[in-house]
Amino acid sequence: MYNGMLHLHSVLRWIILILLLVCLYKSFVDKAKPFTSSHRKAGMILMICADIMLLLGFYQWFAGDWGLKSIQNNGLSVVMKNSGLRFFAIEHLILMLVAIILIHIGYSFAKKNVPDVTKHKRTLLFYGLSLLIILIAVPWPFRDVGAGRTWFPGM
Repeated sequence: MYNGMLHLHSVLRWIILILLLVCLYKSFVDKAKPFTSSHRKAGMILMICADIMLLLGFYQWFAGDWGLKSIQNNGLSVVMKNSGLRFFAIEHLILMLVAIILIHIGYSFAKKNVPDVTKHKRTLLFYGLSLLIILIAVPWPFRDVGAGRTWFPGM
């Protein structure tokens, strides 16, 4: 079950990245136009996918060997000294939480009664920051912490 959740977590990463790019593109191209329901719906779908990803990540952090068990088995001081252990036990979790909070903040501006230009600017800001943090926090195959991982799960 853990491997299935890990693969789902990896696939959902691509969906969230694509949705973030779609939301950013829509707000950037339409920044002088009205903020429509399609903008809100894209943001809502992004937020829902991010929340599902968060739940999958919490499961992995509590059930897997790289999160809580790593801290319990090695001690926090050992985990903090090892970059690989620290990445999965602390850095990945915190950065992704911040990214999901930014997605929620960006979506909350889509519902506020403010001018449409402000909605576009705020969603661009918060979704853009979220995208940047996610790109930093993903264990890509070309990074040391992602060594041995594939671009697509199961391949």
